[in-house]
Amino acid sequence: MAKSDAATPRERYRAQVRTEIKQHAWEQIATAGASALSLNAIAKRMGVSGPALYRYYAGRDELITELIRDAYRSLADAVHAAAGTGADLAGLAHVLRDWALADPQRYFLIYGTPVPGYHAPEEITGISQEIMADLLTACTALEPDAPATPFAAHLAGHRDWAGDHPAPPEALHRALAFWTRLHGVLSLELAGHFTGMGFDPAQLFRAELDDLVARRG
Repeated sequence: MAKSDAATPRERYRAQVRTEIKQHAWEQIATAGASALSLNAIAKRMGVSGPALYRYYAGRDELITELIRDAYRSLADAVHAAAGTGADLAGLAHVLRDWALADPQRYFLIYGTPVPGYHAPEEITGISQEIMADLLTACTALEPDAPATPFAAHLAGHRDWAGDHPAPPEALHRALAFWTRLHGVLSLELAGHFTGMGFDPAQLFRAELDDLVARRG
């Protein structure tokens, strides 16, 4: 008789509790930041003892890893789904912005200030590289007429961050420019630094994107 793939009641309960713990963790992060995350404080909110929670997460770092994995997986899936329907570089940029605006704390957990004392496992890097792979593919599609630049020449020999993607050096340059400039605009917008300046951050994001798409060298 084949073994059933259905989760047992115990497994379902465990998954439910882990989900509840993560929900409380996000509330803590929204209030005090990821560096203040505390399993004991979450246990108190849930009305259980601290040691009881350690049956579900071995410690703070394991919980942070789970939250970061969920965040990266969510963004990677959104970007990959858009790329799969033929989205170009501009389309992927708007997917990124919509995802960030939908949950700023989730965005800052993976692209904000690193949590002191925490080091993400290698598997997290793998998920982030999925996002970069779709970006590199979109950038490569724009590159046939782009002239070489000194930095692109540098990237020809320094491309470990791109994994095994065959993007040419000029596409690597564009991808890094896209990543740094658009994340710069997003980070400032989500942190409230444009408040009171009298312009629409969405228009600034669009202007930066238009320049990146049109840029040659």
